[in-house]
Amino acid sequence: QVQLVESGGGLVQPGGSLRLSCAASGSIFSINAMGWYRQVPGNSRERVAVITSSGSTIYADSVKGRFTISRDNGKNTVYLQMNSLKPEDTAVYHCNADVAAYRYGSFDSYWGQGTQVTVSS
Repeated sequence: QVQLVESGGGLVQPGGSLRLSCAASGSIFSINAMGWYRQVPGNSRERVAVITSSGSTIYADSVKGRFTISRDNGKNTVYLQMNSLKPEDTAVYHCNADVAAYRYGSFDSYWGQGTQVTVSS
């Protein structure tokens, strides 16, 4: 069994910063891609950023230049540094990871429960 737990969300003023963390635990041999997604009630889920096992990154146009995704493979953790935050960044942020439980095993996708980010004056 694999669990993903996010932390670091909260309330900040426009222009402020937050750093989100997501730690994977359980039956893990290796992790392929990891990413961050966000959702507002009534809207579809949006892909914010993805990082591959080799370090390649993809960002949504709305966050380019402001957000940075990174990972620590030794800790099975992915981070999202969020700078110059805007009210439209307000959402529940979920992390995602593709995990193999054993050597030569297949990769399965897992989701965290989410952490709330609110940007308001």
